[in-house]
This record gives sequence, C-alpha cells and structure tokens, in this order.
Amino acid sequence: MLTWIDERLGLADWARAGLRKVFPDHWSFLLGEVALFCLVVLVLTGVFLTLFYVPDATTVTYSGPWLPLRGQTVSAAYDSVMRLSFEVRAGLVMRQIHHWAALVFVAAIVVHLLRIFFTGAFRRPREINWLIGIGLLLLALAMGITGYSLPDDLLSGTGLRVIYSVVIAIPFIGPYLAFLVFGGEFPTSEIISRLFVFHVMLLPALLIGGVLVHLAILVRQKHSQYAVPRATEHNVVGRAFWPSQAFKSTGLAILTAAVLALMGGLVQINPIWSYGPFDATTVSSPAQPDWYVGWLDGALRLFPPIEITALGVTIPSPFIPGVLLPGIAFGIMTLWPFLEAWVTGEHAEHQILDGPRQRPLRTAFGVAGLLVFVILTLAGGNDVVALIFGVPVEAMTNILRVAIVVVPLLGFGLTYRVCTEMRDARAGIGHPRMVRLRRTSAGGFEEDDPD
Repeated sequence: MLTWIDERLGLADWARAGLRKVFPDHWSFLLGEVALFCLVVLVLTGVFLTLFYVPDATTVTYSGPWLPLRGQTVSAAYDSVMRLSFEVRAGLVMRQIHHWAALVFVAAIVVHLLRIFFTGAFRRPREINWLIGIGLLLLALAMGITGYSLPDDLLSGTGLRVIYSVVIAIPFIGPYLAFLVFGGEFPTSEIISRLFVFHVMLLPALLIGGVLVHLAILVRQKHSQYAVPRATEHNVVGRAFWPSQAFKSTGLAILTAAVLALMGGLVQINPIWSYGPFDATTVSSPAQPDWYVGWLDGALRLFPPIEITALGVTIPSPFIPGVLLPGIAFGIMTLWPFLEAWVTGEHAEHQILDGPRQRPLRTAFGVAGLLVFVILTLAGGNDVVALIFGVPVEAMTNILRVAIVVVPLLGFGLTYRVCTEMRDARAGIGHPRMVRLRRTSAGGFEEDDPD
C-alpha cells in the first residue's frame, strides 16, 4: 500500500527527511506541544458538546432534575447546558474536561511564549513565527471568551455586560461595533447564536490554520538550541524525530490527555446550576472571569473613573484600561523582536539561545511585565482577596493601585541587578581570580603556571 501511494505522490523522500529531522533534547521545547495536545482535546470534547448544545436565547421552562430551578424560565442555551450536565451520559465530565483544557491551553501558550522571549528565540530568522504566536494567543483568548459566554448563566452574562460596556466606550466606532457584534443594545437575543458561530466555526478555523502555518515554518527553519556541547550556529544537536522524539511526543500527548481527564472528573469547574440563569437585572457577586482575562477585569477595577473630554468628544473611563492599555501592551509584545534589534543593532541570524542572565535588560523587562499581569489578575478578584484578608474592598483596591506601580519597578531593578551579577560572575568580571600557588626553593611562594 505504501509503495502504491509513493508511486503516485512521491512522498518517500519527503517522509524520510521528516523522520530524520533533529529535535533539541530539552524539556522546555515540549511546552508548545502541550498547547497542541490541549487543542486536540478541545476539538474532540467540543465536537461532543456541540451535539447537545442549543445556541438559542429563546426562553423555555426548565423541567430537568435540578430541583431548585424546576419550573423557572431559562434560555434554551442554558437549558441545554443543564441537560448536558445532568442528563447526558458523560456530559458533565466532557464539559469540565473542555473547560480545563481551555485554561491549560492558554497557559501553555503563555509559558511557551515566555520561554521564547527569555531565551531570545524570537530573533532573526524567527520573527514571523513570533508574530504568528502572538496571533495564536489572541485567537485563544477570543476562543475562551466566546466559549465562556455560551452557557448563558449569570456569571457569563455579567462578563458579557462588561465586554459590551468596554466596546461601546471606544470613541466614534464603539456604538456601531457593539451593535454589529451584539445585534442591538445589551442584553440581546442574538448574541448567543453569534458567539456560537465564532466559537465553533470562524475562530477554530483561524486557530488551526495558524497552528499549521506555525508548524510549517518550524519544519522549514532549523530549530534553535541551547549552548550545549557541539552546538553551533550551523547545526542542531539532539535526537531524530523517529523514533526518539515521536515516542516522547506520544507519551506527552497521552499524559496531557490523562491529566485533563483527571481534572475534569475530580475538580469541579463552572457549576452553572449554582450561578443560575442570566438575568439582566442581577449581577452575581463575587464574579471573576477565567484567569486569562482576569487581568483585563483587574485593569477596569483599578483604573480611576476618569473621563477625558477633548474637542467636544468624551472618552468614557472604560476605554483606557479596557482597550488602550491592552492594545499598547500587545503592540509592544508584537513589535519586541524589531524593537530589540533596532536598539541593540543585532541583525544577524541567531540559532543559539540566550540564557536569561546573559540579557539582563530583556529579562528585567519580562519580569516587570509578568508582575504587572499578576497584580492586575489579583485586582480582578479584589473583592475575594479583601474578604480573605478581612480588609475593606476600597482599601485593597488602593493597595493594588500602589502595587501596580511600585512592584514592577522593584522587580525590574532587582532582576537586572541579579542577572548582571550572575553574568559578570560567570565571566570573571569584577571578581577576584582564583590562583594556585607553589613554594619556591627560597622558601617563598609564586603563582603556578596554569599550563
């Protein structure tokens, strides 16, 4: 059969070269594979959920087994998710595996991008793949937000309310864009079906297409590698795809699916029966989104209610923390390879990766950015944090407003100092040189010749 296929397609040489491709043997290169395997789990569980989900906001009367809701008016979407959770065999575990896989998927992409950033793997000739990676992260966030909103429960409805408020805050085009996406003034009956189309058709197509392009460029280009013995700018030191890397990746895929299944079966997530159906007159409290958009919610909570009026145009307060600042942050991330090359003047190709201590300034900027993200994420749950520590929410908000400025600056300075000291110590700069002494025939000492 293989001979018959090769005679018609001529794939033998291509397959032989692919099987011999060398992969660097380091655990950090597997982070991207974890994201890929999470995407596979998301597709498989998503297909199952799509068979039972009803993307309709039409009201129905709930008559399922959950007694506190029986007889209440809910949307058909919410009713279908409740049926998935309590009446469809394996429905609840599939829902929870899907949700956990989404969280781990975004986390794996973020950690993968951090590995690339801190090791300088974004430099020439890999700028294109860095841009594609940022695009994949944005698509993953959009997938998470649209999927999070589909159950039409009170928590996801609160999130949609926040998104609508941020969109209409965009000067000039905001109201038109909100009408285009939501189909009218919030709440609307069209938003569920529109989110469903985005979540199961448009965004997955773009995401899978981006992943394929990302992998194609990875195969076309040579792998970057750490400065291991025998590694140069012109070779790759590691193991061939077959059989070593193939078996390692297969084991990692099975392990990833097993961990996600274990989490989906034992760790409860998104219990919509506890939140109740969406009601435009009610807001659940405490209400926090999933972690990957918690930083956006935190920015909205920390930013003071300031509205700027210029040339007769008033810019609503949600615009700056909800649109402008995230746009600047992602803009800097996207352009970083070109900015660093412009500042440092390094335009040569790089196949050997840096250690974080070798580039103190880049590492310090990365740590400061991470600290901003962490504090904003904490601010997204400031009411919960205040409850845990027994302080007023207003006091906790003010503390975080100070921390968002002070902590990243301290982190930047400390990281730069530590990396500089480690780099200089390794190079022997500014440190006493260890010498070996020997006794002379006259009874004194002299430095031993290292040769």
